[in-house]
Amino acid sequence: MFTVEEIKKAHSKVKNGADFPLYIQEIKQLGVTAFETWVIDSHTEYFGKDDYQTKSAPMYENLVIHENSDKDKFTHYLQIHQSGKTDYYTFCRDCAASGIEKWFVSLIEMTCTYYDKAGNKVLVEQIPE
Repeated sequence: MFTVEEIKKAHSKVKNGADFPLYIQEIKQLGVTAFETWVIDSHTEYFGKDDYQTKSAPMYENLVIHENSDKDKFTHYLQIHQSGKTDYYTFCRDCAASGIEKWFVSLIEMTCTYYDKAGNKVLVEQIPE
């Protein structure tokens, strides 16, 4: 199965949101079937076949997640990030400011779902293949 180190190596190639689809393809080839990233500190839980799981360490000090989500504000930040104008940490800060607690990526369905602190789906995106 895959390791966090292999995933980190793939992630090191991501400079901004425009690189995300290539990253997804690379970790999918490693055997990752899904992952869940928590905005508070960017720790991520990775899932594979046969109930395999591994988890990364936090990447930064805890961010404060806004209590109420703002879908329009978040969508604006996401578009900026996906166009390559912000780095990952800036995107995470923008997520926190717009009330996004985590995102869940299914590499089977090729979707990325963003959730607020109440567990509500704020946005579901199809990941380009």
